[in-house]
Amino acid sequence: MFGGKMSSLGKKLIRRRVVDLSSEETRFARCLSTLDLIALGVGSTLGAGVYVLTGEVAKDTAGPSIVLCFLVAALSSILAGLCYAEFGARVPKTGSAYLYSYVTVGEIWAFTTGWNLILSYVIGTASVARAWSASFDNIIGNQISTFFMNKTTLHLPGVLAERPDFFALILIALLTALLTFGVSESALVNKIFTAVNLLVLAFVFIAGCIKGDIKNWQLTVEDYINLTHSDEINTFGSGGFVPFKLEGVLMGAATCFYAFVGFDCIATTGEEARNPQRSIPIGIIVSLLICFVAYFGVSAALTLMVPYFLLNKKSPLPEAFKAVGWEPARYAVAIGSLCALSTSLLGSMFPMPRVIYAMAEDGLLFKFLSKINSRTKTPLSATITSGLLAAVLAFLLDLKDLVDLMSIGTLLAYSLVAVCVLILRWVPPLMPDMLELNGNEEERVVMNPNIAATGTKQKETLSLTALFNPSADTPTALSGRIVYVCVSIMGSAGLAAELPVMSRAQRHGSKALPLEWKHPGGRAFLSLVPFLPLLPLCSIFVNILLMVQLSTGTWVRFAIWMAVGFMIYFGYGIRNSVEGKNAKELRGSTTENPLHHPGMELSPGAAAI
Repeated sequence: MFGGKMSSLGKKLIRRRVVDLSSEETRFARCLSTLDLIALGVGSTLGAGVYVLTGEVAKDTAGPSIVLCFLVAALSSILAGLCYAEFGARVPKTGSAYLYSYVTVGEIWAFTTGWNLILSYVIGTASVARAWSASFDNIIGNQISTFFMNKTTLHLPGVLAERPDFFALILIALLTALLTFGVSESALVNKIFTAVNLLVLAFVFIAGCIKGDIKNWQLTVEDYINLTHSDEINTFGSGGFVPFKLEGVLMGAATCFYAFVGFDCIATTGEEARNPQRSIPIGIIVSLLICFVAYFGVSAALTLMVPYFLLNKKSPLPEAFKAVGWEPARYAVAIGSLCALSTSLLGSMFPMPRVIYAMAEDGLLFKFLSKINSRTKTPLSATITSGLLAAVLAFLLDLKDLVDLMSIGTLLAYSLVAVCVLILRWVPPLMPDMLELNGNEEERVVMNPNIAATGTKQKETLSLTALFNPSADTPTALSGRIVYVCVSIMGSAGLAAELPVMSRAQRHGSKALPLEWKHPGGRAFLSLVPFLPLLPLCSIFVNILLMVQLSTGTWVRFAIWMAVGFMIYFGYGIRNSVEGKNAKELRGSTTENPLHHPGMELSPGAAAI
C-alpha cells in the first residue's frame, strides 16, 4: 500500500502539461508588435548596469579587454536566448520558463522554476526601485535622504534598511497602476524610455570616438607611474589591451553575464504578441544583439577616454567626461541612467504577474490570482499582489543580502529551459490524440503519424542503431525515456564536476550525451537551437558554473524560500492542479472513446511541441 502511494505521488510530481494550440483564443489582448517586444527586451536587459558595471569591471578585472568580456558574456547569453526563442515559438503561451518546464519535465520542476522566477522578479523590482530612488536623490543633491534622515529610522543590520524608502514605494505603486491600465500603454511608456536610453548611449559612444585616445589601450608601466605618481602596480596588471591576461577576461565575462539578464521577460508575452511564433524569437535575439552593441560601445568609449586604472567605479561616465573636458555631458548621463532604471523596473514588473497568473491558472497557486480584468485584459489580481509585495520589500528591507537570490532564480530557469530543449527533440509530444487507456493504468502510447488512422501501434526496439541513427518516426516513447535518464546523469555529473570551483580548484569537463547530432523527427519540428546537444549543454555548464560560485548564505536563503514554496505546493497545488483533475476526468471517461477529452483536442500543428 505504501509503495502504491509513493508511486502515485511520483506520477503526480512528473505529470506534464498538455497545451492546446488548436485555437489562438486568449483572455489577454493581442496588441504587442515585434518592435514592442524588442523594446521590452532591451529595456529590461539594458539597465543602469551599463552606466556603472563597465567602470567596475574595466578597473579591477579586465582593463580595455572589457569589450571581450561583453563579447563572451553575450555569446553565453545567446545560448540561453536561443533556447527561449525556440520554446517561445513552439509554445506561445503565458508562463515563460515555468510553462516550458511544465510541458517538458513535469509539474514539480515547473513549480520550482515558477516559484524562483517570482522571487527573482520581486527582488529585482524592489532593488531597482531603491536604486532609482537613490539616483534621483543624488541628482537633486541628496535632499530626500537629508529630509528623512532624522525623522524615520528602522535600521536592523541584515534585515531592515537604514530608513524606509517612501520614494521607491510610490514609484512601484505608480508603475503597478500603469500595468493595470493595459499592456499597450505600458509598452508605449517602455518604448519612450528605451529610446531615450539608447540615444544617450549612442552619444556616449560617439563622444568616446571623438575624445578617446587609442594609446589608452596600449598603456605601459611608465604611463602608470607618471599618471598615478605611485610605484604600486597592483591595480595595473601587465598593461596593454589585456592587462589582467586571460583570467581577467574570463572573470570579467562571468560578471558581465548578469548584464544580459532580463531578455526572458519577452517569453512571458506569448498570449499578448500579435504573432508570437515570429515576434518572440526575433525579439529575444535582436534585443540581445542591441544590448551587446550598447555594452561594447560604452565600454570601448570609456576605456578610450580614460586610462582604465583611473576610472571611478561609482560614477565612471560622469568622471570620464569631466576628464576630457565635457563635464556638462554628465546631465545627459543622469537622464539616461534614470531612463535605464525605469525600463529595467518595468521589465521586472511586467513578467512577474504573468508568471503568477500562469501558475494560478494551472492550479498550482491560489485561484484568485488568475483573474483577468475584462476591460484592460490584464491579470489584475496578480499585478496588484506582486506590486504590493515588491513595494513592501523596497520600503522596508535591506536588499543587499537578497540580490544574489535573483541570480539563483534566473540561472536555474536558464538551465531548465536548456534541459527542456534538449529533451524536447527526443521526447514525443504529449497530446490528447496520442493517449490511450489500458485498463486502470494510464499508458501514453506514441502513434506513428502515417498510420495513426489505422490505430496500429509503433513497435519500438532498443538498439544502438536506433539510438544513433533514429528513424523518421523519432521522437518515440523509448527515445524519450533514454533522454530523461541521460539528462539526469548529465546534470548530476556536471554539478559534481563544477563543485570544486567553490574552492577555486581546476574545473572538470563533461562528456556529451549519447544522442544523435542530427535533428530527429523531421519537418514537424521547429528548430532554432543548432548543434544539438552541444549548445544546450554549454548553456547548462555556464549556468551551473556561475551558480556554484554564490555564497553559502545565499544558498541558505534559497533553501528557506524553497521550503515555503514546497509547503504551498504540497499543501495546495498538488491537490488543485488542473492537469491532475484533467487526468482524473480522462481516466473516468468511457473506454469506448478514450481519446475524447472536452477542451483538449489539438490540431495536427500542435505536434511542434
